[in-house]
Amino acid sequence: MDDKNTLLAVLQYLEKHNLKGTVDLLRKEANLGEGTPSSQCPPSDSDVSSMLAAYKSEGDPEKYEEAYTDLKKFVEGALDIYKYELGMILYPVLVHMYLELLFNNHEDQAKRLMDKFGTDQEDYFQDDLKKLSHVCKKDHLNGNELTDTFTKNEFIIRMSRDTLSILKRHLAEKKHSVVQNIIQEHLYLDMYEGVARNKQQIDATSGAMIGEASRADNKARVYYGLLKEPDVSNAALEEEDEEEDGGDKPKKKKSKKDHLYPKKSKSDPNAPPVDRMPLPELKEAEIREKVKAMRDSMKRVNLGPETLPSVCFYTLLNANQSVTCAEISEDSSLLAVGFNDSFIKVWTLVPTKLKSMKSADQLKDIDREAEDVLVRMMDDRSSEPCRTLLGHSGPVYRVAFSPDRQLLLSCSEDSSIRLWSLLTWSCVVCYKGHTYPVWDVRFSQHGYYFATGGHDKTARLWATDQHQPLRIFAGHYSDVDCVQFHPNSNYIATGSSDRTVRLWDCVSGSQVRLMTGHKGQVLCLCFSVEGRFLASAGADSRVLLWDLAHGHLLAELCGHTASVLSLAFSREGSVLVSGSTDCTLKIWDFTKLAEAIALEDVNISHNPDIKKDSNTFLLRTYATKNSPILSLHFTRRNLLLAVGLYDSQS
Repeated sequence: MDDKNTLLAVLQYLEKHNLKGTVDLLRKEANLGEGTPSSQCPPSDSDVSSMLAAYKSEGDPEKYEEAYTDLKKFVEGALDIYKYELGMILYPVLVHMYLELLFNNHEDQAKRLMDKFGTDQEDYFQDDLKKLSHVCKKDHLNGNELTDTFTKNEFIIRMSRDTLSILKRHLAEKKHSVVQNIIQEHLYLDMYEGVARNKQQIDATSGAMIGEASRADNKARVYYGLLKEPDVSNAALEEEDEEEDGGDKPKKKKSKKDHLYPKKSKSDPNAPPVDRMPLPELKEAEIREKVKAMRDSMKRVNLGPETLPSVCFYTLLNANQSVTCAEISEDSSLLAVGFNDSFIKVWTLVPTKLKSMKSADQLKDIDREAEDVLVRMMDDRSSEPCRTLLGHSGPVYRVAFSPDRQLLLSCSEDSSIRLWSLLTWSCVVCYKGHTYPVWDVRFSQHGYYFATGGHDKTARLWATDQHQPLRIFAGHYSDVDCVQFHPNSNYIATGSSDRTVRLWDCVSGSQVRLMTGHKGQVLCLCFSVEGRFLASAGADSRVLLWDLAHGHLLAELCGHTASVLSLAFSREGSVLVSGSTDCTLKIWDFTKLAEAIALEDVNISHNPDIKKDSNTFLLRTYATKNSPILSLHFTRRNLLLAVGLYDSQS
């Protein structure tokens, strides 16, 4: 019956505006026939004429304050079991009442409403409310990013069936049309079956700019498993044999080699198909690098409560106002630092100095078939411990090394991304696609692909040999502050100033996970070694851990007192480290955390239990004297490298 009333209301609206052709088509498709008068439509909540006007005036502007006061009293007087879920509608209703009053030129009443009830809202909404309070005239609404976000998108609230029926009953009794219209037009009440959530459960997932994730947001399947690693054991054995033949040492037994390079285990059932995402083939140099990494991993220290990592801290002096970012290469041999004045500096962290390639005339005489051709190409006379790269015309916000260490990416306020050759120490490509500053850039673990995020609210997937992006990921409501590739390179995670974390499928370009719970902008992301979990942190000083299988928040690690800028998992995945601007570095027991989660049946309903006992999982806190921590990196043998800049002002 409700559907028929809605159709009749639409017909009535179309007839009123003399849209006869559309009326006839709608009658035909809905099988209403000519004899069904649209005037039969009773005046009801389904009248679309109110829905089509975004902010229809309710006449008396004083009714808004009265209606909101009444709604607030109803929420506060509700039973405790329903009170907290009902309370979630207070913030979006206040925002839309304020905007509606402004739209209808009731500026004084709008200001009074905001002054009276704005401070009652949750702390994490106060920044948005402060920005809204600067919008104080109808003319200010046009083109304002925040008001556009609220007017063009529904605020999502998840509610149990019982809570929703109580709310509907209240609205029907009170007949506050202003509240009814706002809930009907601008809120999406995502109903679920089950017990209403308590305050702790609601607080854990609330805080995003326009509400929580709906159940439909996290239903797509995610292939979070790892791809089967290429078999490099033959190359490793050949290399060992060469070493043994050349030296006087007795040959190792075959069984020992078999132990070092065991046969590959079966592929991960949660891994994506091998051909799902086209990945580059390994070059000889990369195979040799993998062999080296495999050997290093044999000497790796397995970390845990009894064996905490040693930490080597690099402090950047006299650079408090000028350094913007720092990054260490995968093999821990290079450090790149970006500066406010558009410089990039690259230092070597090993005894080998940085050489540049010989001139074209000298390269002609080199034997290209020689095994050490790359070594011969480099000019020994050009050795330096540090190199400077110039090209950007604004602050450099992020630098990223390619897995083979031959390339470096950088992004800047000048809205460009530059690809630098670390053989010639020059810029080889300038990628342009973002229209505003680019905050983050990351290489895929398999090379070739890279991802960026910026002020234009988008993240983009690129390939090094294409000057245009392959995918544009649009969906965030504010800046994309950080991006990170999944270890299998099939997905990209993004963190934003809209206080959400999202996961995007590189193949389809679609959003497959939406995770809410942060109370401030998200500044860093890190995937666990096996690919199942994602850690995120940011301006709210907390580290959150997410389960990618279902998109649920699993744990909330507190302890930092300022923004967390960097996260890193140890090489075998047993330890998670977070670095903050509070000049501390915290080490968390991820093995214990994963076991605690595994012991319980993962609750895939609306209210999973979230681990909040941070002290249980905190292994150690290391403090620097006055150096906020910019970057963290584990070497292949699990030595922790940290980079910070000495703050002489504080």
